[in-house]
Amino acid sequence: MSPKEYSILQGIVEELLSKELIQHSLSPCAVPALIVPKKDGQWRMCIDSRAINKITVKYRFPVPRISDLLDRLVGAAVFFKLDLRSGYHQIRIRPGDEWKTAFKTRDDLYEWKVMPFGLCNAPSTFMRLMHEVLKPFLGKICVAYFDDILIYSVNLNEHISHLSDIFQVLRHHKLYLNAPKCEFASSSVHFLGFILSASGVEVDPRKVEAIREWPTPKSLFEVRSFHGLANFYRRFIKGFNIIVAPLTDCLKAKNFNWTAAQQNSFETIKMALASAPVLAVPDFEKPFYVDTDASAVGIGAVLSQESKPIEFFSEKLSAPRQKWSTYEQELYAVVRALKQWEHYLLHQDFILSSDNKALQYLNSQKNISPMHARWVIFLQKFTFVLQHKERRLNRVADALSRRATLLSRLQTKITGLQEMKTMYATDADFATYWEQCTTGKPCKDFTIRHGFLFKANALCIPHSSWRQHLIKETHCGSLAVHVGRTKTLSQLQIRFYWPHIARDVARFIERCPVCQEFKGNAQNTGLYTPLPTPDSIWEDLSIDFVLGLPRTKNGVDSIMVVVDRFSKMSHFIPCKKTFDAMHVAKLFFKEIVRLHGLPRSITSDRDVKFISHFWRELWKRLHTEIKLSSAYHPQTDGQTEVVNRTLGNMLRCLVQDQPKKWEEMLSHAEFSYNSMQNRSTGRCPFSIVYTKMPNNVTDLAILPKCRSNPATQAAEGFKDVVEEVHARLQKSNFEV
Repeated sequence: MSPKEYSILQGIVEELLSKELIQHSLSPCAVPALIVPKKDGQWRMCIDSRAINKITVKYRFPVPRISDLLDRLVGAAVFFKLDLRSGYHQIRIRPGDEWKTAFKTRDDLYEWKVMPFGLCNAPSTFMRLMHEVLKPFLGKICVAYFDDILIYSVNLNEHISHLSDIFQVLRHHKLYLNAPKCEFASSSVHFLGFILSASGVEVDPRKVEAIREWPTPKSLFEVRSFHGLANFYRRFIKGFNIIVAPLTDCLKAKNFNWTAAQQNSFETIKMALASAPVLAVPDFEKPFYVDTDASAVGIGAVLSQESKPIEFFSEKLSAPRQKWSTYEQELYAVVRALKQWEHYLLHQDFILSSDNKALQYLNSQKNISPMHARWVIFLQKFTFVLQHKERRLNRVADALSRRATLLSRLQTKITGLQEMKTMYATDADFATYWEQCTTGKPCKDFTIRHGFLFKANALCIPHSSWRQHLIKETHCGSLAVHVGRTKTLSQLQIRFYWPHIARDVARFIERCPVCQEFKGNAQNTGLYTPLPTPDSIWEDLSIDFVLGLPRTKNGVDSIMVVVDRFSKMSHFIPCKKTFDAMHVAKLFFKEIVRLHGLPRSITSDRDVKFISHFWRELWKRLHTEIKLSSAYHPQTDGQTEVVNRTLGNMLRCLVQDQPKKWEEMLSHAEFSYNSMQNRSTGRCPFSIVYTKMPNNVTDLAILPKCRSNPATQAAEGFKDVVEEVHARLQKSNFEV
């Protein structure tokens, strides 16, 4: 050391001796002492502990990631930064182990009584201290990174209470603060190289100024230093790795070579940091947006919420990956972005945006490489909507996510619900009724509830784009299956009313291209013979199979159709044509008995499965009567034949040009069938079995929450429902 450095070291040693932090030593081992400058111009003494660190058992207490700490600050507006004074020196060395920390100077040998800098387990030990001391408050009102403590609150009143709690804990554990480094109750604060405020996270102007004034590098060491400092703020710069690619190539070279490409990258990084945006703090109660892109040099992505960026991500492509096709590079960008932000995006819906339209057909490819297969398997962990940058949506999500997305589209695509209240007074169809109701005059069947006009229990729809959208949603929307005119009209009339609604429905269905192309022609199979009327739900069933369907990826090629002859509720169960009676019985118990219990009778045709000894003996022991139809006479069980024909039309309209996807659409068809009004009972099967109608998309997105809303109104007593349905079935059989 120079005389000046040695005098500084001696001053630090004397101060430590006076504070009894070190003591003279007789240790058989020792390491040299070093001094390093602090940011405030003072010096800190460290010891070169590499020798003892090699033989030390490592303590693995976790050190928090800075990004995880910043994620806790959502909603915070008031901040208080605390800096502990000589934090490491608050921890005592275990008695008897002081000799292991011995260090030497020119004049003497000393050993530490408290924890010094340089020991490999010092950071994790200190983090454990902070965790134990602040454990009741971490992640709630404060975060801690070594000796830096940040207290955050929503408002000043809460902040004062939080400060009192934290100070009381620090005083109890005899931890002291370094007042000059603390920042008191402020709307913005410097913390770990960032500026935190209610707006979000910003870069520290002092560090940005150091980067902007950085001279042109003259060696690989200077390039590496600049790259390391700029890399700290990479999350603020869009396409950081692509911009610094020339600098990265320079570092890989054996000899220093500074060209125009490196100079341009150097200046671009400076400009990007000078104009870095304010990053928002993620709010896990709001949806995330991921926007990805790829180029021949690298890939980039941005995570955002409400059009505010949360973090930028980029990666320079290696030489082999730069030779990939555009599709593979775009798909790789998606995979890497989701891996980077997996802790944000997993277990919640988000929107993924890309300018590569081919990604929309990712799940429909027949032949994919093993690499693509691994990527697809990884993407299946997430629930997202793939959105093309031209606003053309393709849903890569499960059924529930699709319905939620369609529901939001329905709400934003047509006139706002509240605006309907102002349309009644000037509407040609409802102006008279509106005036009569508002002035208190007698108005037959029309009432005003919650500011909306109702006819009986049906919401009146003024002349607007609402009408066509409601017809479209009921006939071919997210939960519809292109049913015919009568059923579409009955679904609408239960909920809505406007003049000439039947005419509008008929015209819409006549022009529906899906119905015209995919619905089959009616076949005349003779008169159907009605069976005796059942007495209650799910006691008398009929069962049949739909065969000859395309084999799906799960290997199924048939549908077992089970119909409750009283409520007309049906279950459509995928199966294989090769199933024997034992497999059919297991499937029946799994899907039917599990939900509805054992039936009293089962009506079926004379399929080999139903005339087997096992099938007959099984139901005989369970006291269930087996009723078999006459051979080659499907008219005996006309009910199931009609259901099969209806199911065929539904599936053709749902799968359209992708026939092997019928299994995925089967639950969709079952819900739609059971929610439609049945001609024989006059009710939908849902309302008979569950005493209420099921909620549909229009119920959730459009209908106001009125008690008289049929989608939320409980049906009359179950006994009355059973008697009414029984009478209707007998009347229907008599008419046949």
